Amino acid sequence: MIRNYFKIAWRNLWKNKGYSLLNIGGLAVGMAAAMLILLMVQNERSMDMFHHKKDRLYIAGNQSVFDGKIDTWFWTPKPLGPALSEEYPEVGHTARYASGGRFLFSNGDRKINTSGAFIDPDFLNMFDFPLLEGDKKHLFDNPSNMVITAATAKKIFGKERQVVGKTIKIDSTDYATVTGVLDDLPGNTQFEFEYLLPWSYMKKLGWADESWGNNSVSTFVELRPNADRALVEDKIRDITKRRSNGQEDNSIILHSIPDWWLRSKFENGKIAGGRIEMVRMFTFIACFILLIACINFMNLSTARSEKRAREVGVRKVAGAGRYSLIGQFLGESILIASVAGIVSLGIVLLAIPYFNSLVNHPLSIDLGNSQFWLLTIGVILITGLLAGSYPAFFLSSFKPVKTLKGTFRQTHSGFNPRKALVVVQFTIAIILIVSTLVIHRQIQFGKDREDGYDKNNLVYIMEQGDIPKNTELIKSELLHNNIAASVTRTFSPLTEGWSNTWGIEWRGKQEGDKTTFDRFSADEHLVQTAGLTLVTGRDFDLAKYPTDSTAVLLSESAVKAMGFDNPIGEIIRDNDTDMHVVGVVKDFIMRSPYEPIPPMLIEGFAVFGFNTIHIKFNPSLSTAEALAKTEEIFKKYNPAYPFVYHFVDEAYAQKFRESQRTGTLAALFAFLTIFISCLGLFGLAAYMAENRTKEIGVRKVLGASVFSITKLLSREFVMLVLASCIIAFPIAYWLMDRFLQNFNYRISLGWGIFIVAGAGALILALLTVSSQAIKAAVANPAKSLKTE
Repeated sequence: MIRNYFKIAWRNLWKNKGYSLLNIGGLAVGMAAAMLILLMVQNERSMDMFHHKKDRLYIAGNQSVFDGKIDTWFWTPKPLGPALSEEYPEVGHTARYASGGRFLFSNGDRKINTSGAFIDPDFLNMFDFPLLEGDKKHLFDNPSNMVITAATAKKIFGKERQVVGKTIKIDSTDYATVTGVLDDLPGNTQFEFEYLLPWSYMKKLGWADESWGNNSVSTFVELRPNADRALVEDKIRDITKRRSNGQEDNSIILHSIPDWWLRSKFENGKIAGGRIEMVRMFTFIACFILLIACINFMNLSTARSEKRAREVGVRKVAGAGRYSLIGQFLGESILIASVAGIVSLGIVLLAIPYFNSLVNHPLSIDLGNSQFWLLTIGVILITGLLAGSYPAFFLSSFKPVKTLKGTFRQTHSGFNPRKALVVVQFTIAIILIVSTLVIHRQIQFGKDREDGYDKNNLVYIMEQGDIPKNTELIKSELLHNNIAASVTRTFSPLTEGWSNTWGIEWRGKQEGDKTTFDRFSADEHLVQTAGLTLVTGRDFDLAKYPTDSTAVLLSESAVKAMGFDNPIGEIIRDNDTDMHVVGVVKDFIMRSPYEPIPPMLIEGFAVFGFNTIHIKFNPSLSTAEALAKTEEIFKKYNPAYPFVYHFVDEAYAQKFRESQRTGTLAALFAFLTIFISCLGLFGLAAYMAENRTKEIGVRKVLGASVFSITKLLSREFVMLVLASCIIAFPIAYWLMDRFLQNFNYRISLGWGIFIVAGAGALILALLTVSSQAIKAAVANPAKSLKTE
């Protein structure tokens, strides 16, 4: 019996190739899109979930009250980890993690400039990063030990198999012995490192302070198996206040590692979401795309009901029960879903390399995994049952007397389930179109915001090796050879905020004022090099004013926060250093372009050192020529290191990368949604035109024009799209209003976006339907009426 059902199903598919292609094509595209989205969602949800102690692992965070609200951040003081292990028996292990910057590693002629981290030895006991070589108990027995990843080992040692015990030169001053090789980091971890050095080496470099006011490292905590997180958190909350003798009033909290990635957003001290919102959004999109594909199947199957009516009547007269007919039609839909599933898997395998570059994660399908195949078969069965459910019950309900007499006709009432399904399809499509438009407008809004500096022809180079001791020579050659218009050194790149503080003192500061200031240092010619706008006063000028090492430039927001009417000459105190204000610059964006610009201090080098050189190239030179000449100079004074530069405009563009990725994904899936919906409309319009061939012929004989017939056949679909707009617009407004609340600097939701989305959907629907309507309208009526 089942074999017979599948034979009939296959014959029906083959007999109606056009509709079969529409059904299979729509389902395949829908299933492939859903599969890609769910791969991305699964990767997001699995982030750092492979650590077997994950339920006992936490990252320590700080909380403090600013302007009446609790702020939360996850940078902590360096002495916090050891203090927690020392004081609280519920704490099993702690590990500090500090990004180590980029060192030059050398092994003979092989050199790599790579980045990693300084860690406490317990880090690799807490987190499960597989060790390929080495003894886990003795990896960091002394400061000169280091662990590298397999990729780093290959870069620096080539094809040598045994690298444990070998020596690596660090920069030009030190050596380290490789004591372990880790497997390359998986794609579902937040950690990014190519080497690990012990905390004792950080102390050797003089970078490990014991200040409880310097929140600059990540601290990870592993609780003992029976410890209660809430109770431990209550106990450790005031450790910073106690250990700093009341000088710091931050509270310590613990945030679980499973929530670390997905729920990292805090509002007023409470978890308020994070990437979980994006994950949920794309999960819903996957479900909606699959639903739309299923709706196509339902609509095309029920629209062709007259073709199957006599078959149903004959089967019922021959004794077939309704449930056996339902089983037959469900079997047909499962067969179609199975074919579509095979096609969708092929689409995914072809598309996944491009999708990976889009989402910036190494997603993959393990074809040897039995769980994958069980899940795939389950999705195919569910899709087949869902897509075939309504057609099966609809077709099996036909009365045999009417169908065999030829009196059965479909209802052309003002409303039927098929129309409702079309409305659902286009409602979802219009919501996605609106979402795409809003996201892209918000991104452009951020890009169009005045950034406060001139990024053209501006590059920065991180100071490494011999650059710090040769900076004056480098600057002199760049300027005297007309390669650079100006040069300045800074603590950090212009596009990155590395330090902020609420410990600034000034005349008239109110008690309890915790205004947070961004801060970084610079030497002379910063205003000219960065293209900042000087509001009043002057730039740093060490040649003319040697005391500018303790000078400070304030941003306009900083002047406002301090309440100065005339800031020039005022004294600002930071880290027990008195600095005199010499100028005021307009605000410029160092952090997020979607957030308010915080008040800023640009200090002379007495407080901070320098890590970065910014070069404004001479506009009369081509970029390639300027870079080539600059490289020659840096190679001359820093020969052991590769010449690595960064364009400031490209670094600034990175701030939009995550938003652009979300926008591109939304646009892609909005396109697929409307494409699948139009496939269904195309099939419905074609079948409607086929059913009304004789009516169209009669109308043409009586003088109806091609335009009037096209309008007649298209009117119903236009009304359905308009109904979809009415439903979709308020839902899309609510969703996008919630999305925009994540940005302090955001667009307003005007009606223009909704009009564009609705008009776009209407035009696409009209183009899809009109192609079939015009084809029917221009047909020769003699052919359709010759049998009458």
